[in-house]
Amino acid sequence: MVVAYVMVKAHTGEADRLKNDIEAIDGVVSAHIVAGDVDIIAKVEVDSPADVKDIAATTVQNLDGVEDTRTYVAME
Repeated sequence: MVVAYVMVKAHTGEADRLKNDIEAIDGVVSAHIVAGDVDIIAKVEVDSPADVKDIAATTVQNLDGVEDTRTYVAME
């Protein structure tokens, strides 16, 4: 099992809608709106690093209202 955290920067006013869209993605186990440099942190649990890439670099980045993402893979 690979665990990763996807930090999402949303366009102004899009965080609530994006949170729901991100939570609906297969492999995303939770998403939270946060204060700070990013707007949403999503936790991903999948079978492989390639699945993380598919979720973060393809699915999340292509959602309308996403400005930027950063992904961190857990090492333990």
